[in-house]
Amino acid sequence: MDFSYTEEQQMLRDGVARFLEKTYDFDARQAVVASDAAWSEDAWSQYAELGLLALPFAEDHGGLGGTITDCVAVAEFFGRHLTVEPFDSSIILAGAAIAASSNKVAHAWLERLMTGDAIAAFAYEEGHGTASPDLISMKAVASADGYTLSGEKRLVLAGQEADIIVIAARIEDSGTLGLFLIENGAPGLSVRGYSSVDGRSAANIRFDGVDVLPSGVLDKDAAGLIDQIIAKGMLVRAAEAVGAMGALVEMTGEYANTRKQFGVPIATFQAVAHRLADMKIAYSKARATLIYTTALAESGAASGRDMAILKGQMGKLGQEIGEMAIQTHGGVGMTDELSVSHYHKRLLALDAQFGSHAYHLRRLGQR
Repeated sequence: MDFSYTEEQQMLRDGVARFLEKTYDFDARQAVVASDAAWSEDAWSQYAELGLLALPFAEDHGGLGGTITDCVAVAEFFGRHLTVEPFDSSIILAGAAIAASSNKVAHAWLERLMTGDAIAAFAYEEGHGTASPDLISMKAVASADGYTLSGEKRLVLAGQEADIIVIAARIEDSGTLGLFLIENGAPGLSVRGYSSVDGRSAANIRFDGVDVLPSGVLDKDAAGLIDQIIAKGMLVRAAEAVGAMGALVEMTGEYANTRKQFGVPIATFQAVAHRLADMKIAYSKARATLIYTTALAESGAASGRDMAILKGQMGKLGQEIGEMAIQTHGGVGMTDELSVSHYHKRLLALDAQFGSHAYHLRRLGQR
């Protein structure tokens, strides 16, 4: 089995890498996070020009027909540069739900998502901290004109700024999981925005009798589709985690080889040298797991167990690398002025989404 990227994928990676290295260094990223803007509009427009926003959508929808491997190939650089734009939430999660629907009215949003003129949010999490759809309790009650949604969704990335929101809710009559689409600002919708620990814009959204017209019903039996969407989201976020881990390994090695004590680089100290070696091993394991699982997903052979292994490995290894990087840098590694702590927070945030590594490792033990 060939685990290398194709020439076309490598060209795409090179283009994304050049753009982010030129315009999205740590200082530029911090300026965006400190501003009133939720993310960089210039960067989002450039993503559209590079074709990234159209990448995973089929050509029938006006997209580029890219695969999950294509998305993983570029997402690694999003993690490396700690980007805060809502690529995964708007394109990989919400966009995929709209594209998979047979609702032609909803498809009209896809062109706007691909050009960057509109943003979508995926409202799934209800505070349980797991990826299990069995814990979704938001109700969708049939009405004369469609459905009425009641409940609360938490940690909805880009939830305050999104033009549209895709919601997973349990249909009261059938007990099945449905996917629904509403425009932000609909009557009965209450949005409380905040910044997540890693600098992204997020929101808790309360639904108090929000009406959904038939044009907003994406799927009335979407359990299988939700599993597929979440699996793709896990892969893309795992790629972000690997990118962040790689950056930490590089900067920690560079610091240890330039920081001197007793007249010699601290990298020559046995304890530090062993820690650097452990970081490299952990990173290699994480990247190998990502590439292998992506290959399985590309061929349609990835199982729930494979996704649990991926999520468990990413969270566990990412936490270890982040902690070792901070230990090596010492007190300065805890400060906001240095990027180390921000990479660590990004890895912790990625671990918490769709179930922590502890949750997924427990699932493996129960199989």
